[in-house]
Amino acid sequence: MEVLLHDWASLLVRWLHIITAIAWIGSSFFFMWLDNSLRAYGTLPEGVQGENWSVHGGGFYHIQKYMVAPGQMPAELHWFKWESYMTWVSGFSLMVIVYYWGAGSYLIDRTVLDLGVAPAIAISIGSLAGGWIVYDLLCRTPLRHHTGMMFTVLFAFIVAAAYGYGLVFSGRAAFLHIGAMIATMMSANVFMIIIPNQKKIVASLQAGETPDPKLGKMSKLRSTHNNYLTLPVLFMMISNHYPIVFAHQWNWLVVALVLALGAVIRDFFNARNGGKTGVATSWQWPVAAALLAALIGLTSWKPGGEIAVEDQVLTPEAYSIVVTRCIACHSARPTDRDFKEAPGGITFDSPEQLKTHAAKVLAQAVLTNTMPLGNKTGITAVERARLGAWIKTGMADE
Repeated sequence: MEVLLHDWASLLVRWLHIITAIAWIGSSFFFMWLDNSLRAYGTLPEGVQGENWSVHGGGFYHIQKYMVAPGQMPAELHWFKWESYMTWVSGFSLMVIVYYWGAGSYLIDRTVLDLGVAPAIAISIGSLAGGWIVYDLLCRTPLRHHTGMMFTVLFAFIVAAAYGYGLVFSGRAAFLHIGAMIATMMSANVFMIIIPNQKKIVASLQAGETPDPKLGKMSKLRSTHNNYLTLPVLFMMISNHYPIVFAHQWNWLVVALVLALGAVIRDFFNARNGGKTGVATSWQWPVAAALLAALIGLTSWKPGGEIAVEDQVLTPEAYSIVVTRCIACHSARPTDRDFKEAPGGITFDSPEQLKTHAAKVLAQAVLTNTMPLGNKTGITAVERARLGAWIKTGMADE
């Protein structure tokens, strides 16, 4: 029953996380597009920055944006905040279910750092809070007036955090934590800055006072940061299905390339939606293509090179490695206490079953070090190389 409850909890919370993330990202992209699409047609009332005419679902929409706030409060005002809050809450809940509940398998890699479960979880939670504190302090320095410098420093901080996570957690957990840290910054922007500032503006209007324009500028800055960080966060969150990125020895450099790639793509859409043409909307795709090529090239390269296997590896030896290092989890009756069923339904209870799943073994245990999870069984680099040689040379029995 325990494994069924865990699986259902993981599935339902993941479903909720996807739904709320779609809602949050959708509203974020829409409002960035809306802000960039505003035009001044010469007929705007006083205090209005621009307007937008749109058509959708058979109807026309007319939207105007005030520089600070309208002269009086409307009868009904719509807020956009719960999408952000529930995305973070569901995401953190999913981390608890997957990475804290199964810390020994997914969070901790004792070949990286021999941590206990409680200290590992404490570092995880503390780093998420610490990431927000550092980012918030940066946004309160004079850097906030210099967009390019601000993004450069933020970029360096995130990459440094990725390197640090790689010294503490498993590759999968390190990569996921970078996404979680950035997502925490983004959601905290909404909870700690954007919504409180909007509430202050509304309170000023209700009191018959003129709202402070600095509040709107501060919110706009944080909203812009959220917009440029969205695509990298999405990449980090889906990466746990792709060991080619998180299991790389230099996965911090993968993070750097993904941050740059996502920001460049987002800049194209922001510029295009803002009515810009020419060089302003033509440089991004060549740069994005170069960054993508660099990303693919990096993940295909092993910094330490590959261990040469000169003699032939036969099935009995390959299967012996798998029985010693993998079958504790991947069996019809797993002996690993973290699993009641074989992960992914993949079992190696016979050489024939091993051959059936040889391609996955190559991807997960040879080309990357994803399996065994956390390397709990202590598989060596030589064993990985010999297992790979057996698969690549045709899995000969004799």
